[in-house]
Amino acid sequence: MTGRHRVLITGGHGQLSTDLIQVFDPADTIALNHETLDISKAQEVEAALLHYKPEVVINTAALTDVDGCEGNAAQARLVNSQGPQNLVTAAQRTGTRVVQISTDYVFDGTLDRPYIESDRTNPQSIYGQTKLEGELAMREEDLVIRTSWLCGIHGSNILKTIVGLAHRQKPMSFVNDQIGHPSFTKDIADTIQQLVELQAHGIFHVTNQGPVSWYEFAQTVLDLMGQPINQVTSITTEELDPPRPAPRPANSVLKNAALVTAGLAPPPDFRETLPELLEALRE
Repeated sequence: MTGRHRVLITGGHGQLSTDLIQVFDPADTIALNHETLDISKAQEVEAALLHYKPEVVINTAALTDVDGCEGNAAQARLVNSQGPQNLVTAAQRTGTRVVQISTDYVFDGTLDRPYIESDRTNPQSIYGQTKLEGELAMREEDLVIRTSWLCGIHGSNILKTIVGLAHRQKPMSFVNDQIGHPSFTKDIADTIQQLVELQAHGIFHVTNQGPVSWYEFAQTVLDLMGQPINQVTSITTEELDPPRPAPRPANSVLKNAALVTAGLAPPPDFRETLPELLEALRE
């Protein structure tokens, strides 16, 4: 399956889905937001797949409020676990492949090296547990994309928060004991498109390169903006006030090993994309 093919993207209007729409042929791409398709409702999912008959469904719909999920496990399970299961059930009827977007939160973050695709999962939060259940709903022919620390020009994200605080010259503090790969939606969307073209299946880690702590990431952003980097102070997770309800993995670094095996270049170092992203945000 190369060239044109019909793609259905769930979770339309989200930060990743908005960039995914740009990388597939607009004539054959349908994006449905929560109002037009609630993936937690099996009948709605089946009706949508029977109507549009996509060859590929990319599921970006999720309950991503990590702390909110802790206090609302039932809703998190409906969207993050049952939703992907509904898509797979309907996809079996329509001969559709499913691409499920997942997360670094399926790991406990205790490894002393980057995580590869085959490492043991051990989620520590409701969000991580329900996203793992979403992964486990996939079939052999489906594709799971694990990414981390997503930022882009659409939606709300940590990059926009840092930029906003920088412009208002507000002091900010970020943790220095959680490390990961900041990943930019445009780069991730490009790689997903390549994997869909390859008809890849199984689990792939897809992140930008360059492991940093949140504190170092904020410093990098400030520096590129020409703002004093001492506007950000370094704290530990324990010093967060108020403390966050959901535990975060201390090590979220995902090694893009399966991508390399498949002959694809991993997305570039985040420092390569960041200037262009900051320029786009400035405009």
